[in-house]
Amino acid sequence: MKYGRGSLPASGPYYHYAMIIVHGTIPLKSDSRKQALDLARQMAEASTSEPGCISYDFYLGLLDENVLMLFQEWESMEALRDHFQTSHMEEFMRELPNYLAGEIVTRRFAVQNVDVDEADEQAMAEPRPIVH
Repeated sequence: MKYGRGSLPASGPYYHYAMIIVHGTIPLKSDSRKQALDLARQMAEASTSEPGCISYDFYLGLLDENVLMLFQEWESMEALRDHFQTSHMEEFMRELPNYLAGEIVTRRFAVQNVDVDEADEQAMAEPRPIVH
């Protein structure tokens, strides 16, 4: 299945769609932060054009501007595995260590999207009796 950004199909009040989310933190050396951001920008631009990529971006930490946060959404594990085999991933992993101030931490999550229609929202908002 191939869906573009924001175009996941839905049927019925609930539709579950599994996707893969990758979250990471990348500590950067302050003196090479600009170069790291340029590398991250190139990586994000190349990755968003890959089949199966829903979103791919980096963000700077508000409490520490030398921490780069990574957030990715993929349609499937297969799409993510294919991403690991790209030339831009190879270049990113080759260059990134030059800018690191510590260990990269990443986590992968398999998640589901729940679409709720108006009737379901009303039913969930109604108070329910407390049963002891």
